[in-house]
Amino acid sequence: MTIYNQTSPAPSGGLAAFGVGEFISRLQQIVGQSNVVFHPDDLLVFEYDGSIDRGMPRAVVFPLNTHEVSRVMALCCQARVPVVGRGSGTGLSGGAISHPDGIQIAFTRMNRILEVDRENRHAVVEPGVINLDLDTHARRYGMRYAPDPSSQRACSLGGNIAENAGGPHCLAYGTTTNHVLGMEIVLEDGTVTALGSLARETPGYDLRGVFTGSEGTFGIATRISVRLLPLPEAVKTYLGIFPGVESACTAVSAVIGHGIVPAALEMIDALSIRAVQNVSDAGYPEDAGAVLLIELEGLQDEVDETGLEVEAALWDTGASEVRAAAAAAEREQLWKGRKGALGALGSLAPNYYLVDGVVPRTQLAPVLRQVAEVGRKHNVPIANVFHAGDGNLHPCLLFDERQPGALEKITAAGAEVLAVCVAAGGALTGEHGVGLEKKEQMPLVYTETDMAVMRRVRDAFAPRNNINPGKIFPDGHRHQPAPHRPTPGMPA
Repeated sequence: MTIYNQTSPAPSGGLAAFGVGEFISRLQQIVGQSNVVFHPDDLLVFEYDGSIDRGMPRAVVFPLNTHEVSRVMALCCQARVPVVGRGSGTGLSGGAISHPDGIQIAFTRMNRILEVDRENRHAVVEPGVINLDLDTHARRYGMRYAPDPSSQRACSLGGNIAENAGGPHCLAYGTTTNHVLGMEIVLEDGTVTALGSLARETPGYDLRGVFTGSEGTFGIATRISVRLLPLPEAVKTYLGIFPGVESACTAVSAVIGHGIVPAALEMIDALSIRAVQNVSDAGYPEDAGAVLLIELEGLQDEVDETGLEVEAALWDTGASEVRAAAAAAEREQLWKGRKGALGALGSLAPNYYLVDGVVPRTQLAPVLRQVAEVGRKHNVPIANVFHAGDGNLHPCLLFDERQPGALEKITAAGAEVLAVCVAAGGALTGEHGVGLEKKEQMPLVYTETDMAVMRRVRDAFAPRNNINPGKIFPDGHRHQPAPHRPTPGMPA
């Protein structure tokens, strides 16, 4: 875990041009006095994102438009104050965590859906728009926004761009980068420029693709054009119930082996099922070793025909039961359980550490066995709820941060899980990003030459490294734990 403190390295210069008071005053002149938060008590909520990392910003600024973002960025560049963009704070790799000498630009006020073009099937939004709000709005026009992270009800489009967010339905439709047409961005010196266009393909280098997934280190997107898809004629959702994880993994390979690419193919193990059912009845049998949630979309005849093949594949690989959602309400209930699974883990432990690794589908079963071994070795319960169709694992290591040494133990176990994924031919992250969480594991996959080339690409956008510094690349810097503060709602 990374916890920034006042000894952490920052871009050279600091507030050389101004004192702190003068700097805050200038921020207030740009966005308004009420739109700058700087009192320590008010900043506590901005110390966290969805990861276990933390870092208190010097201030948080709430701009209203691109012009204000540009002026804030130019001021910070002049004062050598690091900047971090912040959407909803749902990220899981420490991407929105600030350096203590830095500020956050939060996009709470930039939350408008500016345009929905039904004929050309695209929308233009501001970065603070919530993912589900865009999808809900698009459905009024017979369209939808396909990328659907599990945090869909809370996460914002700007953060989705930064992390190249995925989601269950990205198996068939691709991640965020496959749905971004163009964007207006602000560079670290305040320059405003545009990447991509409203056309699906543009000549020259694909800078919109380079920017998407750059984890906020290249610049800040202030206006985003995304493509929308037509609503499918038919949707059918299956719940395959299995005695254990291994047979469920076999079923995943069998479904894909039939040449079927479902819209979504999710796996939930026994521990996760118990957590979900503790919170609400999602329809998952509590005695199951694992369940598969499979969704098909398309023309009615196609869905019906493919559904028969899916059912056969599930029965052939040892399913004890196969259910098909009979109505929209039942389908929504099944998905509510899947998308609420992480929050439901709070019924089992006060904290979880989610590891986001990717492995080839054929390696799912052996890797999950090794992940379980890591849990036994460290005496850490591990719940698994993940995108099985594309091999994107999400082992959730359960712990209580109030216990002495718990954070150190859990991060060591998480590093071992990532090493297992890489050794199986996988990757460090599928959708959550590297951020602070995995930067020291980058050498497992990349050489120094590889990372030097990546830094050169970053430097082409942000030569001063003043935007989200200290993320992605290993620096060997170890931070001292901050004084313990009780988790809200938990005893000290």
